[in-house]
Amino acid sequence: MSLLIAQFLTGLANAAALFLVASGLSLIFGVTRIVNFAHGSFYMLGAFIGYSLMQVLPGFFGFWSSVLLAGIAVGLIGVIVEMFVLRPIYKAPELFQLVATFGVILVIQDLTLMTWGAVDVLGPRVPGLKGVVRILGEPVPQYDLALIAITPFVLFALWYLITKTRVGILVRAATQDREMVGALGVNQAWLFTGVFFLGAALAGLGGAIQLPKGGADLLMDFNILAAIFVVVVIGGMGSLPGAYLAAVLISVLNVFGVSYIPQSTLVLMFVVMAVVLMVKPFGLLGREEVAGEHGQVGEPERPFKPAGKKGRIIVAALLLLLALLPVFGSSFAMVLVTDIIIFCLFAASLHFILGLGGLVSFGHAAYFGGGAYVAALLVSSAGTPMELAFLLAPLGACLAAVIIGWLCIRLTGVYFAMLTMAFAQLLWSLVYQWDEFTGGDDGLVDIWPSPWLAETEAYYYLTLIVGVGGIILLRHTAHTPFGYALRASRDSSRQAEATGIHTKRVQWAAFAFAGSMAGLAGALFVFSKGSIFPTELEIARSFDALIVVFLGGVKTLSGAVVGGATLELVKDYLTRFEYWRLILGVLIIVIVILAPDGIVGSLRKLGERTGLLREAEVSK
Repeated sequence: MSLLIAQFLTGLANAAALFLVASGLSLIFGVTRIVNFAHGSFYMLGAFIGYSLMQVLPGFFGFWSSVLLAGIAVGLIGVIVEMFVLRPIYKAPELFQLVATFGVILVIQDLTLMTWGAVDVLGPRVPGLKGVVRILGEPVPQYDLALIAITPFVLFALWYLITKTRVGILVRAATQDREMVGALGVNQAWLFTGVFFLGAALAGLGGAIQLPKGGADLLMDFNILAAIFVVVVIGGMGSLPGAYLAAVLISVLNVFGVSYIPQSTLVLMFVVMAVVLMVKPFGLLGREEVAGEHGQVGEPERPFKPAGKKGRIIVAALLLLLALLPVFGSSFAMVLVTDIIIFCLFAASLHFILGLGGLVSFGHAAYFGGGAYVAALLVSSAGTPMELAFLLAPLGACLAAVIIGWLCIRLTGVYFAMLTMAFAQLLWSLVYQWDEFTGGDDGLVDIWPSPWLAETEAYYYLTLIVGVGGIILLRHTAHTPFGYALRASRDSSRQAEATGIHTKRVQWAAFAFAGSMAGLAGALFVFSKGSIFPTELEIARSFDALIVVFLGGVKTLSGAVVGGATLELVKDYLTRFEYWRLILGVLIIVIVILAPDGIVGSLRKLGERTGLLREAEVSK
C-alpha cells in the first residue's frame, strides 16, 4: 500500500507541469480557436530560459524567481508570435492557422539550437527542497510534494481569473461568440493578445518548473506536444478543470503503467483518450464543438470544376516531361521525382477527405505506413510475390481505415482529428513493439521489387503510372455523384440528410477510400526504398501531409499535389544548410500570411482578378 501511495504522489507531481502547459493551450484554443502546434515550443523555451536564469539567480528565491521570469519571458515571445504571425491570418479558416504555428516550431527549434547548443542540460536541484519525506516508509521527494501543493493554487487562480474578473468574463464571452464581443466594442485584437500571453506564459512556467525533474533538451517540444493535446481533449477543449483532471489521470496512469505494464507506456494515454471520446465525444467537461463549420477549412466556395482545355494541356505537357526524365535526367533525379510522386499521392489521399469532406485527420500516416507494412510482411514472412503484395497493400490499408473510420466518424472538428491520431498511435505502437513479427525499431529490410522492376528507370515508370493514375482517380471520384454527396455532407449535413444522403455513411466510405489510396502510396514507398520502419507511421508523417495540403490549397483538387511537390523540392535543397529549419519555417509563415488560400488557391484568385481587370479595360 505504501508503494502505491508513493507512486500516486509521483503521478500528481508529474501532472503539475503537464497541467500548466495544457491549461495554456486550452485557454488559447478556447478564445482564439487556434490549434497551436507551437505550444510545445513555448514549453521548451521556458525550460531553457529558466535554466539560464537559474545560473545567475542562486538560492531558493532565485529558483522561484527564475521560474516566474521564464514564464513572463515566454509570454512575451508568445505575444510576438501572436502579433506578427497569427494576427494577420485570424480571418483565415481556423485550421489554416496550424500551418503557421508549424512554421513557428521550425523557427524556434533552430533559434534554440543557435542559442543553447545541441547538448542536453540538467536542471538544478531546488535549494531547501533537495531531500525526501518518508510516507509510510516510502521516500517521496520534497520537490514533488511542493508541486502537488502548488498546482491546486494555480488552478484556483486561473478559475478566479476566468469566472470572477471582468477580463475573465470577456474571455468566456469570446469562447461563446466572438462576433458579439466585437459588436459590443471590445477590442478583440488585444483580448486575443492577452490570452495568448497568458497561455504562452503558462507553457513557459511548465517548462521551467519541471527542470529539477527532467532538464531541458531540443526534443522536448515534440515529446510534450502529443501529451498536452491528449490532456486538453480528454478534459474538454477550453475547460481548465477538465485539463487538470485529465493531467492527473494521464500522469497517474502513466506512473502505474511504467511499473506494472511497461509495454503500455507508449500508447496508454492514447488508449485513455480513445475510450473517453467514445463514451463522451466532447471530453470529460467539454461542450459540443460548434466552431469551424465545414470541417474548419473555411466557407464553401464554388464547386471544383474539371480541368479546362488549358489545364489539360499543361498537365499533358508536365506528364510528357516526366515520361522523358529517364532520357535526359540522372538517376538521382529519377529517385527524387519518385519520392515526390509518392508523397503527392499520399497528400492527395488526405486532401480527398479534408478538402471535399471537411474531415481533418491527424493520423493519416497509419494507412500510408500500414500499406507499406502489409506489402513488406507479405513479402518477408509469407513469401508473397511482389506483384501480389503490391495489390494487397491498399486493401489492408482500406480495412484499417474502415475499422478506424467507423469508430471516429461520429465525432467532429478537433475531437475527430485527435481520435484519428489516437488510433494511428496505437497502430504505430503495435508495429514498434512487435519485434518478432514487424522487426520493431529495426524495421523490415531487403524488401525489393521483382527483377523486372529492379532498375531505377523501370521502377520510376511504375511509380509514374500508378502514382499519377491514383491522383487522377481521386480527382475523377471528386466529380462523381459520390464526390458531390461528400461535398454536400461537408457544406450542410442537415440539408444533405433532408435530400436523402446518409452523410455519415458517405464520410465513412470516403475515409476508407482515402485510406486505400494512402496504402497504395505506402506500397510504392516500401519497394522504392527496400525497407520500412515505424517512423512512417508516426504523427510527424501525418502532419507532413496535413501541412502540404494547406500550403498547396485545401479548396482546390491540385493543392495537395502542388504543395507536396513544392515542399519536397524545397526541403531537398534546404537540408543542405545547417539551420534549414529556420529558413523553411520562415518560408512557411510568409506563404501562409501572404497566401492564406494556399499556393494554388492564391494563384487562381490572382488569375481571376487579372482576368476581371482585362475585361474591365476592354469594356472601357
